[in-house]
Amino acid sequence: MQVTRRRLRREDKGLLSRRLGRRTTLVTAGTTAVAVAIAGTAVASTHQFGTDQVGQVTDKGQVVSADQYIKPIGDRLVLQKGKIMSSTVSPDGSHLAASVTDGGMALAIVDLKNWKVQQYVGNNAAADLKIPGNDIGQEGPTYSPDGKQLWLGQSDGYRRFTVNPDGSLANPTFVTIAADGTKHALVGEAVFSPDSSTVYSAVNGQNRVVAIDTATGTIKQSWAVGNAPRDLAMVGNKLYVSNEGGRPAKPGDPTINSYGTQVVASQVTAATTTGTVSVIDLSNPAAAPASIDVGLHPTALYAKNGALFVTNVATNNVSVIDTKRDKVVQTIATQPWPEASVGYEPDGVTLTDDGHLLVSLGRANAVAVYKYKNPLEPVSYVGLLPTDYFPAELAQVGNQIVVSNTRGVDARRTTTAAGHGTHDTTSSLTRFTLPNDQSIHGLTAQVFQQNGWTPGSAQVTSGKGAQPVPVPLRLGDPSTIKHVFLIVKENRTYDQVYGDIPEGNGDPALTQYGENVTPNQHAMAKQFGLYDNTYDIGTNSAEGHNWLMQADNPEYTESSAGEYTRSYDTEDDALGHQKSGFIWTGAQAAGKTVKDYGEFQSFEQKPAGATWQNLYCDTKNMVATGQDTAYPIKTGSAIPSLNAVSVPGFPLFDTSVPDIYKAQIWKKDFAKFGPANFNMFWLSNDHTGGPPNGAAQVADNDLATGQIVDEISHSKYWKDSAIFVVEDDSQAGLDHVDGHRAPIQIISPYAQHGVVDNHYYTQITMIRTIEQILGIKPMNQKDTAATPMFGAFTQRPDFTPFKSVPNRTSLTAGLSTVPTCGADVPAAQNPNAAPAPKATVPADQQAMAAQWEAWKAQQRTTGPNAKADFANPAQMNHFDWYQAHDWTTPYPGEAKILAPNDVPGAVIPSAENDG
Repeated sequence: MQVTRRRLRREDKGLLSRRLGRRTTLVTAGTTAVAVAIAGTAVASTHQFGTDQVGQVTDKGQVVSADQYIKPIGDRLVLQKGKIMSSTVSPDGSHLAASVTDGGMALAIVDLKNWKVQQYVGNNAAADLKIPGNDIGQEGPTYSPDGKQLWLGQSDGYRRFTVNPDGSLANPTFVTIAADGTKHALVGEAVFSPDSSTVYSAVNGQNRVVAIDTATGTIKQSWAVGNAPRDLAMVGNKLYVSNEGGRPAKPGDPTINSYGTQVVASQVTAATTTGTVSVIDLSNPAAAPASIDVGLHPTALYAKNGALFVTNVATNNVSVIDTKRDKVVQTIATQPWPEASVGYEPDGVTLTDDGHLLVSLGRANAVAVYKYKNPLEPVSYVGLLPTDYFPAELAQVGNQIVVSNTRGVDARRTTTAAGHGTHDTTSSLTRFTLPNDQSIHGLTAQVFQQNGWTPGSAQVTSGKGAQPVPVPLRLGDPSTIKHVFLIVKENRTYDQVYGDIPEGNGDPALTQYGENVTPNQHAMAKQFGLYDNTYDIGTNSAEGHNWLMQADNPEYTESSAGEYTRSYDTEDDALGHQKSGFIWTGAQAAGKTVKDYGEFQSFEQKPAGATWQNLYCDTKNMVATGQDTAYPIKTGSAIPSLNAVSVPGFPLFDTSVPDIYKAQIWKKDFAKFGPANFNMFWLSNDHTGGPPNGAAQVADNDLATGQIVDEISHSKYWKDSAIFVVEDDSQAGLDHVDGHRAPIQIISPYAQHGVVDNHYYTQITMIRTIEQILGIKPMNQKDTAATPMFGAFTQRPDFTPFKSVPNRTSLTAGLSTVPTCGADVPAAQNPNAAPAPKATVPADQQAMAAQWEAWKAQQRTTGPNAKADFANPAQMNHFDWYQAHDWTTPYPGEAKILAPNDVPGAVIPSAENDG
């Protein structure tokens, strides 16, 4: 199979330019070969991307980082200040209020007539109206019936605004809903009574609905409902409530935690197994609410003409409830592609005046169209309409449909920085007049192409009679690879690590941890191949680990990004898990064994004295003597199926534990018991923020990775192994192509050696490759549609092992206390590479560095309560840059070194509120 690549070796710039000039011709030939080779087999068609890059606009649409093109129908308005979580049209149809996050804002008011953003509200310096907090809930904002008030849900209640005659907001005040112990209100939808005297609120964090006096802000009534109430709809004297976490648990029910509540859930997939809609009789408020069973993860509610439509995100359908009888009378499937039953994530619904039911499919970047007559008559499917990235709310405004798209055109915000970052998030509104049925059929084909949906993508074969190859063309056929290792790191962009490699598409000016900091990663890239067009999908860790473990970031986590108070990492929250399970449960279902070393773990206990310094010395002692650790660390998971395969003593995210310590814990287990078929690791110290400085921690991570690869490649298992090294996300720096572009390694005797591969790949294609090797059934429509990385492998193995390279950056640099076993003395640096940081601060920057050290002390990067991404991302990126450049170089695109509070974007909340 011909695949486009270039040999990886150092060349003069002139020859490199000539090779780049031939790239397009070679790419065309290589892509065609792949297409011909896989025709008619059980793989999908995301190979259509060729060497397209994220942000590139093609005839098929603009490339985004999730294996998709976007080319929406109608007009587009891009919002430059963050992602839309939810939106509402004003009663007179003149304005749209959108709650936004990840840009220092909380609200955007859009003038629909003039199709422009009229006002931003938040605590960003650029806000038109300032409020003290920009945390926002999953649902709302809500206008009063007369359009004179707007209520915005936040962690501890509602921000209430006056609506001016021109549609802008003024006079913000706060209506508090007190915490119940440790449970914040985390309010969902708000609904006004017809006379505006009462606001009914879904208090998501406390599993109740309350009635609030709008004049005084006092709570007049409270009803216990199901778990995680989210949306509300009023029909006459009845109030309907979607309970995303389903019904309360009964004695004997299998349960999993979700924000301190044990919800009914599978012990294998850890996903909820019930979904309900509560019904509150407002004419008899003393009565207990009734309950109606619906699909899983009921979210959006929409009532019209005697019907209540409920979008069930996890079961990919819509329940239609007859509001006269309060019974589900039909269930509408929203599975446009027969190859996968889950993963489309219906999250918005509306019924047009002419009888078209529209359902937004968030993860498919589409709106599904149905013809609807009444609750009892089955709908008829018409087709799909393309949208921007992750459509959420939709509404009819006059004769047009308005769609709010959570991620807009991906992380392509216009900035003054010298590169792109994952937090350069956008959102968008699109509007269109509903096309006729024939036009919709043509647009349906466009949606299929943009998602890579083709027939036969996940058929599982018996494998009988097939010859083993590294990556089989069909699921179930045998592979020459029997042991897969997935090493998950934290937060780096391609340019930060590999921008100094001239053969790849890098920018040396953005390189932060080049060859003298990451000599092992560079050596692996030289031996096993460099991939310079590969993308992580998530903005942060909460999303990134989901993409790797579930091949998706479920809608719950997507829509929680404005708060992240209920949960951040969904390792300990059943609402963040899809019904089809995780990659490890898929491996087990395929008859494969699994071992987990820290990945997706959620609990850690450390013995007294387990400081970074002591663990560093303990590591040296384990290497020298072969003894066990003197500081055994206990970890665990809230997910029973993961706990069952987790190796004791391997730490989770905690930057006060050296990664080389983790490598030794793994090595002892590997020597004693050998590997499983599927082995997962979390090596997290390239996140930075621990006791040593940033470069030292990245060097520690690099050395640990090299040691693990060295050990595997010198073992008897090497002949049938493949190691995938990937970042969970790439949020902690800049990249000149796109903030989602990240370094990966594919290490195996069957990996293409010494090449530069510039094909578009993502975390999804990597996960699909692992699935294809091990015969794992894809988890949802995203990995089902993904084409495995066939071109990264060869059937002619090279069994040359990898020899780890000593670190060239001191692992103890930046420590305030030197370990008792002495400071680390690194190996000699490569004189041809950029020098490693010296861990010194010039005299004129010492006061500035002290401010940053005081800031760092407030971030939860170490210890048992360490929290990935707790630190504000913009500040963390600046701090790492300053350390990596010895406090002599301003952040790219800026003129001087800045204090923590002067960093642009410093108002972006931490992971406690907004990852």
